[in-house]
Amino acid sequence: MSASDYEGLPSPADATQACLGFERWQEAAQETTDAPLATFMRDLAADAAGHRLLASLFGNSPFLTHSALREPDLLRRLVQQGAEATFAELLAGLNRDLTAARDDRASLMRFLRIAKRRTALLVAIADMAGWWDVVRVTAALSDFADQALGAAVAHLLRAAAVRGEIEVASDTDPAVESGLIILAMGKLGARELNYSSDIDLIVLYDRYKVEYRGRRTLQDCFVRLARDLVRLLQDHTEDGYVFRTDLRLRPDPGSTPLAMTVLAAETYYEGMGQNW
Repeated sequence: MSASDYEGLPSPADATQACLGFERWQEAAQETTDAPLATFMRDLAADAAGHRLLASLFGNSPFLTHSALREPDLLRRLVQQGAEATFAELLAGLNRDLTAARDDRASLMRFLRIAKRRTALLVAIADMAGWWDVVRVTAALSDFADQALGAAVAHLLRAAAVRGEIEVASDTDPAVESGLIILAMGKLGARELNYSSDIDLIVLYDRYKVEYRGRRTLQDCFVRLARDLVRLLQDHTEDGYVFRTDLRLRPDPGSTPLAMTVLAAETYYEGMGQNW
């Protein structure tokens, strides 16, 4: 990328924090055992365009400062490949990580949170520098949310199958013909997520498509899945969280379970005189 690509970045609002960020960047370069990455980090700070990029992050946002210090390799790829190629690579890498961790909830949660941090850093830089317009920014954030949600749902369905509660048609894609329906509402449904958006979901299931073999009830199974989905996405760990997740947009949330049958939802909306 050329120096002119960085001209749109804002100047640091806090010069003291910018200086502190550069000190921590140099310390991180000294501490890494990846020699080529250490060289890149030193060269980036010394280069005029790279210095402007880092100063804009360090002097304007503690979150982006923390993210940049944790993800120097992402910055290397961004500088070398550009935003679009790096974002595509990030999503592809997420697929690989999630496949490897599909049966390990702790690893899955960690990978999702790291991917969220990387996505936020990359998209914020593309946004601040003017490389992406608001439509591309919100689309990228929404693309990541879709993928994260899909990975979480696949993990939970597979776990329910392992417990002997349900049968899944495909181990590699357990959502297929599972009877589970996740409706994205609000900003995610409109593909307009911003950096601080929560995700509004409605969890439904088609009881005629589910092969339930558990000891309790089908509703208990899917209510548990809905609760676990919220925890998986929004519980805070040392790596942060993925998304605050709100299930209150379902019909009559004060009296209905977290997961509803499709028939119950249809009946509710028909009673309200609305089309489903």
